[in-house]
Parts: sequence; structure tokens; C-alpha cells
Amino acid sequence: MLAIASVKGIKPYQSSAWRITIIFSALVTLIIGTLLFGMYRQLMNEQELQTDQHLAAEKARYQQMALTLDRRSFGTQVKTADPNTALVVWRNSFDLVGALSLIPDDMPLLPQTREFPILTGGPDKLHILTGGLVVTRYGPVLIATRTDQLGTLIERFVNAAITALMLTIVLTLALGYLFSKAILRRLVQYNRLSRLIEKGEYSTRLPVSWRQDEFDMLARKFNGVLDTLENNLTAVRGATDNIAHDLRTPLSHLRIGLEQLPDKTSQELPEACAILTEELDHCLATFDAMLSLTRIEEGQQTLELQDLSIKDMCEDLFEMAEAMAELNQQKLLLATGEDIKVTGDKYLLFQALFNLVDNAIKYAGEGATIEIVQTGKEILIRDNGPGIPNEAKEKVFERLVRLDPSRHNKGTGLGLSLVKAILVRHNAKVTLGDNEPGLVVRINF
Repeated sequence: MLAIASVKGIKPYQSSAWRITIIFSALVTLIIGTLLFGMYRQLMNEQELQTDQHLAAEKARYQQMALTLDRRSFGTQVKTADPNTALVVWRNSFDLVGALSLIPDDMPLLPQTREFPILTGGPDKLHILTGGLVVTRYGPVLIATRTDQLGTLIERFVNAAITALMLTIVLTLALGYLFSKAILRRLVQYNRLSRLIEKGEYSTRLPVSWRQDEFDMLARKFNGVLDTLENNLTAVRGATDNIAHDLRTPLSHLRIGLEQLPDKTSQELPEACAILTEELDHCLATFDAMLSLTRIEEGQQTLELQDLSIKDMCEDLFEMAEAMAELNQQKLLLATGEDIKVTGDKYLLFQALFNLVDNAIKYAGEGATIEIVQTGKEILIRDNGPGIPNEAKEKVFERLVRLDPSRHNKGTGLGLSLVKAILVRHNAKVTLGDNEPGLVVRINF
């Protein structure tokens, strides 16, 4: 709860979502930057390749013309060359013929090239040319082409790439900030609801949206935990109330009996002590049953496993309970089938089955008929007494639940809880049904 309670003080830029956004933004920027750099290198290489191919073609053309034309015709060709195709200059004796008024020093021979600037009289006074010398039989010829347009194109590309990167960074960070705020808004809501739960409002539940995202999954799990917590608290309150009901009477009797002991004669004292001891034994039996139930449910009690005959257990059960049924003027019947072996703790299983038969004898009433029927791995214990209402058939397996609200009948209210815990430890299932009339208990191993 402390972690949730501190959410309200977290700023969006302090959240884990913001840190993830920073990492994501950096990765996206790196990827886009790498792609743009690759495009830049490819564009540069393509332009350089086209320039080299163009100059190589012009070199071959002028070398061929020098071989086939006389000096005057060659000069005419150089002088009339289209400047949009190539800028050509040739030194004819002491004069320069062509589109340029100079030949820079240290110009390499094609295919080696070098950039050099020239001044013009147009609006763009400075041009950048790339070119090299071609050796002909009439002397060296400078062949060049403009590359300042390429520089302008590259500059525009770089500016566009930088703008795209900046927009990417700004957009991802802005979206990440909004995303962080949206997440924190939901966490603040969860924090507010958790404070209500801390105050004891256990019916509070976290909202589940239509998004079905990870927060909704967390909310459903947390709501499930709250459901279990609320049910457990309800069970604890019910158990506390039941303990208070069950122990108040014997403890009151003990107090009254102890107050009356000094007034008892020596002849009445043994009987009074015996009555007080019986009341105290009832209280201790309740606590012993609760401790035994807890040890069995939590797996703290080690099972002494052995191969057991279901048929033999039913026969032993019949022999032990027959006298009790006759005492209540009831008829106890036994029907067994094929003998089946199961693995379990003989003492605990017999205790569970005996509790079921004892309950049938105790609550079926005088003159009732109680049957123990064994068929394979199934045991039925049925009677023709008043039975149990349908809405109470699952409730009676809870701790300290008794259908007698007045508590006239002695008991701990833990018998069926203990039965279910023992059978669950043995991977067996117990269910209650209608015998029309009466109750039928079905045990399946």
C-alpha cells in the first residue's frame, strides 16, 4: 500500500513509462538517423558516380575529336561546346579557348578530379566545378561540370533530415509525456480506492475498463484477492460469533458452578465437580477440533498411508454404530459390493465416515432408518429424517456452522468441516443430496 500511496507525488517525467519513452525515443531517433545517413551516403555515391561517368564520356569524346579533327576544327568544337553539358577550356598556343577563362593549377588528369570555384557575372556569382585534365595531341583540355547544385541538394537533404529527427524526438517525447500522465491518472485512481480499502471498506473494487490491458488484468486479479479477503473476513466474523455462542453457555455454567462450590456439602461436591469438568471438556473439545481441522487443511498433519479396503471400513463402521442406532430406536442397515482398495490414513478416514454416520443417528430422529451402501469406490450414507435445506447443503461444511440456531444440541459445529478436510486430503469428494425424504451423503474416492 505504501508504494501505491506514494503515486500521488510522482510526476509524469518520474514514472517508469517516461523512462521507457526516453529509451524508445532514442531508439527511434537512432534508427531514423541511421536510415537517413544511409540515404545520404547513397545519394552522394550516386551523384559522384554520375559525375565520373559524365566526365569519362566527355574525355573519350574530346580525345576522339583530337584524333579525327585538325587543330582549327578542334578549337571550334571546344569553343562551341554546350556549357549545360560540360565546361571545356583548351589552351591554344597562348590563348584559352572555351567556356572558362582560366585553367587552375595542379588540376589532376581524369579520371582523377578536383573541385574549384569560378566567378561569374550572373545572379549566382560563385560556382563550384568538378573536373580534370585530358591529354590530347593538341595539348591538355580541361573538362569540368557544375556540382554546386548537388551541394545545394545535399544541404537541403541534410536540413530536412535534421528537421525530421527533431520532429521525431519532440513528437515521441510529447506522446510519452501524455501516455505517462494517462497511466498515472489510473494509478492515482487505484491509490484513492486502496485508501478506502485501508479504512476497512472491503467491498471496494478497482474499475475494469473496456481496454482489457495490463491494468485491467491487474485490477481483476486484485479484485479477486479482495473477494477472497472479504469472504475470509466474513468467515472469521462468523466463526467468532459461533465460538461466542458455543462457549458462552458452558463458560457461564462454569462460572456459576465455581461460585456455588463453596456452598456445596461434601456429598454434593464430587457431582458438582464432575458437571464442571464436563462443561470444561466441551470447551476443550471445541478448541481441539479447530486445531485438528487447521492441521489437516494446512497439510501439517502427516498421513500414515496404507492400502485400505473400503468394504472392511464400512463393515467396521456398521459394527461400531449399530449399538448407537439401537439406543435411539433406529434401524442401521449395511449393503456392500465389490471390494475396492484405496490408499489413505485409516484412522482419519474412519473418523470422517464415523462423523457422517454419527450425524445421521443424531439428527434423523427416533424410528429413522439409516443405510450404509458401498458400491465400488462410492459410499452412500442416507437416512429418512428431516434432511437439510438445499440452501444450507454447502454452508454446513463451513467451520462452526450449526443449523440449530438455539444451540440446544451439543456439538462443536466442526464435524462436517473436519470430514471435508480429511476427504480432500485423500483426493475424495463429498456431496449432500436429497433422499426424499431425508439426506444422502455421497463419498467418491
